[in-house]
Amino acid sequence: MTRLVTRSAIHAPDEQDITFDEFARSRQTHLRRAAYLLCGDWHLAEDLTQTSLAKLYAVWRRVQRTDSPDAYARKVLYRTFVDETRRRRWWERPGSHEYDAVAPAQDPELRLTLLDALRQVPARSRAVLVLRFWEDQSVEETAAALGCSTGTVKSQTSRGLAALRRILGDTPLGSASSHRTGTGYLTVEW
Repeated sequence: MTRLVTRSAIHAPDEQDITFDEFARSRQTHLRRAAYLLCGDWHLAEDLTQTSLAKLYAVWRRVQRTDSPDAYARKVLYRTFVDETRRRRWWERPGSHEYDAVAPAQDPELRLTLLDALRQVPARSRAVLVLRFWEDQSVEETAAALGCSTGTVKSQTSRGLAALRRILGDTPLGSASSHRTGTGYLTVEW
């Protein structure tokens, strides 16, 4: 038996749909950039962003009543990334994907070197590094986003930075000298 769908039976967007649509449109680019830093591929970053937004939509009524829907969206993005990498769906082996074309920066070689090194860091440490140094989150905010203790965030940060140092080794970052601040830290535009 075939059922005809009348115009009145079609779901009309309610206020929840409208507010979620506005939120998703305003944050999608930011979430996609963070996803790219995590997985190193724009197409996979788009998939990760869409999966995260779909999960967020499922609980949007509850989320929109919170103080920070944006923080919840980041938490969903990072947890989805960690879950997916545990399944090894993102890539056949670490480092098997080449980066897509990257927007020009002050020092494109340094940027590509750092992105390539970041891609080789284990997923959980990479998520912590991106949250802490790209998203500029505190240890406590990072722990809340990933659902772990502050001690875990600190140890993953330490391990991630050690892995970056090991991966970069003696990589000449001489052209980065123009990016050095008075503190001795490199400032890099992602």
